[in-house]
Amino acid sequence: MHFKQELQPGKLVRRYKRFLADIQLDDNIITVHCPNSGSMLGCSAPGSPVMLSRSENPNRKYPQTLEMVKNGTVWIGVNTALTNSLVREALENDVINEFGPLDSITPEIKTSVSTRLDFLLQHQGKKIFLEVKNCSLAENRVAQFPDAVTARGTKHLRELAALKQQGHGAAVLFCVQRGDADCFSPAAHIDPLYAETLAKVAAEGVMVLAYQADVSPEKIRVARKLPVRMD
Repeated sequence: MHFKQELQPGKLVRRYKRFLADIQLDDNIITVHCPNSGSMLGCSAPGSPVMLSRSENPNRKYPQTLEMVKNGTVWIGVNTALTNSLVREALENDVINEFGPLDSITPEIKTSVSTRLDFLLQHQGKKIFLEVKNCSLAENRVAQFPDAVTARGTKHLRELAALKQQGHGAAVLFCVQRGDADCFSPAAHIDPLYAETLAKVAAEGVMVLAYQADVSPEKIRVARKLPVRMD
């Protein structure tokens, strides 16, 4: 996915109220939209270089959007609104190919009264339900999710397990939007229940995948599969 516009550089002053961030641009500070509901652990240090996009919607209160943050030498994609588009592009281009040739890809599928999953894939008449999670945290070259306790994420895992028991395919995919990781593991030290549930549903047949994206101010592209460590 190429950005349609040249991104604007700045420096992070602070991230607050979950969806807002103050950014230093030359001699002034502006407030921008931060499309990330997680804690942004490891990618929200004051003074970090950032890249911003600008919305074409003239009615937006905060026209700029925080797209990525630089930690050391690596850019980290923090705009979770892009994650599903990145994964869909990788599915269509056969970069993610665990599911075989796909007949259709349907986004935002309601699977129960209170649950909606990211994709319904169809392969030769078989339904495969796919939930996608954006991963921006890495420690010691291990990508980790979640970066904060997520009851909603645990609920999604249980829904996938129930669909698997009904005879459908089910998978969770962690999209790692940073280049300084060699494998993926659940962040048990942050949310032990999520890590425990992930291991449980994996043992019940839910596929657990991790794919890494190359992130730069020009484009973000899902590029490679990462090993998953459940320990």
